Amino acid sequence: MSQVLIKSPKHCAKQGLNIDKLYKKLFFLFSTLFTTILSLILLIWLILRPTKPEFTLKEAEIYQLNLSGPHLLNSSIQLTILSKNPNQKLGIYYDELQVYAAYKGQQITTYTSLPHFYQGHEDSNLLTASLVGAGLPVAPSFGYEVGRDQTAGKLVVNLKVNGQLRWKVGTWVSGRYRLNVNCVAVTAFGPVIPTGPLTTKQGTQCSTSI
Repeated sequence: MSQVLIKSPKHCAKQGLNIDKLYKKLFFLFSTLFTTILSLILLIWLILRPTKPEFTLKEAEIYQLNLSGPHLLNSSIQLTILSKNPNQKLGIYYDELQVYAAYKGQQITTYTSLPHFYQGHEDSNLLTASLVGAGLPVAPSFGYEVGRDQTAGKLVVNLKVNGQLRWKVGTWVSGRYRLNVNCVAVTAFGPVIPTGPLTTKQGTQCSTSI
């Protein structure tokens, strides 16, 4: 005569307890793995200590900055900026860089694109761009502001670079980060009409944000 095995409530409770223990072990395992990965990433980040790139304005020449109508501006500016990667263990990819000039918060040239490039450890690159504007609309106060600066004897123009960068460590490349650079060019601007371009030659540090 065959035996019929019937699980008692005690046996069922024991089986449920084992399942609960298995879930707890899996949860603990994944939590430990996730924490270890985050700690490793943080440790690598602290060891490498990435520093944002440095930009320095080397030269800016203003060839044209005049009104062709009541509120229309023609402009022509040539600039040279030095870009440096201060990191010893990190390379930098620069993508979609665009340069333009602004005066008193108004954009006075169209965007000029720079080719994307890679910058190795502690490398430097000279970036040159020709900025132009033809019939750009400006505020009615533009002529007055330029005249006031001419009386003061100096003209202040902001040269801006916007784009994206990616960090490179070995074969690993990070996602894209927004890059904004602002360089201030101060040129002598007297009452006499200059025969050549207004030139500023300086090694001032540009402000950089990521």
